[in-house]
Amino acid sequence: MKLIHTLGICLSLLVGTIDQTSAQTYQVDTNTSRLEWKGRKVTGSHNGILLIKSGELNFEDGKLTGGKFEIDMTAIRVLDLTNRSMNQKLLNHLKSDDFFAVEEFPTSTFTITEIAPKKGENYTVTGDLTIKGTSAPVTFEAQIDMISQGVEASAVIAYDRTVYDIKYGSGSFFSNLGDNMINDEIEMTVNLKATQQ
Repeated sequence: MKLIHTLGICLSLLVGTIDQTSAQTYQVDTNTSRLEWKGRKVTGSHNGILLIKSGELNFEDGKLTGGKFEIDMTAIRVLDLTNRSMNQKLLNHLKSDDFFAVEEFPTSTFTITEIAPKKGENYTVTGDLTIKGTSAPVTFEAQIDMISQGVEASAVIAYDRTVYDIKYGSGSFFSNLGDNMINDEIEMTVNLKATQQ
């Protein structure tokens, strides 16, 4: 009877160890991760960067199972305009209520809600993107690579800004904009590095 009891305890400890090691959380390295944005208009495009404030990716048995991220909207930057005055003018406009209203909404978030593994290290990812207090689902393709230092992830995310009440210069809501029309779609290129905690 003692032997059975001892074996039961050992088995419980073993199962507990397996459970703990099979589920892993990787914290995003906010210093080396990069999030680039691009917006297009009739006469060209603008691009820049955003900073990831915090984030994590969850895995089980080496497969992505979830994740969540917080984006610092106050840190938005414009890269394509070298003229300081023009750069600041666009930056101020992006931070205003016409676009991201960063004073009222200093952060945006993304939370993974569904994952469909594909061939190799590729996934179809769906999640809730929250901007200006409005949440809506977005779906995109992502590549997740397990490396000796942790995890590297990359994706291109396209979303319709008007869903988040960013309608300035949108041909979907205003007529006769001519060359002042701005595309509804914003593209974000994400490159993450994360380490296990």
